[in-house]
Amino acid sequence: MSRLSEGKIMEQCKTIVITGASDGIGAAAARRLGRQGHRVVIVGRSPRKTGAVARQVGADAHVADFTRLDDVRKLAADLDASYPRIEVLANNAGGVFGDPTRTVDGLEQTFQINHLAPFLLTQLLMDKLVVSKASVIQTTTLHGGMVRTLDVDDLNQERSFNAVRAYNASKLENVLFAKELHRRYHSQGVSAAAFYPGNVATNFGSDTTSRLMKFLATNRAARTVLLTTPDKGADQLVWLAEARPGTDWQSGEYYAKRKPGKGLNRLALDTDLARRLWERSEALLA
Repeated sequence: MSRLSEGKIMEQCKTIVITGASDGIGAAAARRLGRQGHRVVIVGRSPRKTGAVARQVGADAHVADFTRLDDVRKLAADLDASYPRIEVLANNAGGVFGDPTRTVDGLEQTFQINHLAPFLLTQLLMDKLVVSKASVIQTTTLHGGMVRTLDVDDLNQERSFNAVRAYNASKLENVLFAKELHRRYHSQGVSAAAFYPGNVATNFGSDTTSRLMKFLATNRAARTVLLTTPDKGADQLVWLAEARPGTDWQSGEYYAKRKPGKGLNRLALDTDLARRLWERSEALLA
């Protein structure tokens, strides 16, 4: 796939909602998309950091804590009321954490923040996304390839919890969600893709008990040598947001470096698993 110029990619000013946009690649993507004339909507957990990025971009700011599903419901209602159209929803918020912690909703926080909250947000906005012929973009990683099994009846990992395994499972769930979203809604005009931004030097992982993740998140020398910058990591998100699904990228695919990604976990191609994850997610929300 050729690298298209920004002028050719951008056909119109889009309303682009980016979660997890108060820091890291979300903030970097918001700044670029704002400079390129789009109406960017910043969503973050911290009022201070979210407001600061929004002021830099000249964008609207919405604060929501994804450990609280009622916050997600309020966010969806506010977004629906504030914007006649939403052309892009970038589900970028996420994290890797430490010991198993239950949210106020009774769910393991890694699973809720990384998968169930963006699943709920997307579902609540679906009518608007369909009308807008929107693109839904999932930020994920290659680490989901390390998952050997995914038990949809134990998404909280109550039987055996490990912080890194919980994170990797949630990243696999992001890809499965994108693929099932494509299967269910592409005929109605919604496009979906998951992308890998690379190993990015952000504050991501600073709260984990994994020694490796903590080291990468806090060691300046390791970050410089092993990790890429948020601006470079944001390139995929910006490209998918501006490019034309069906022409520049294909709905239902996983992308890395603006090309269909390789090395995807075989479980990510399991259509029955994607369907069962969707149905189980709906059941948990019900």
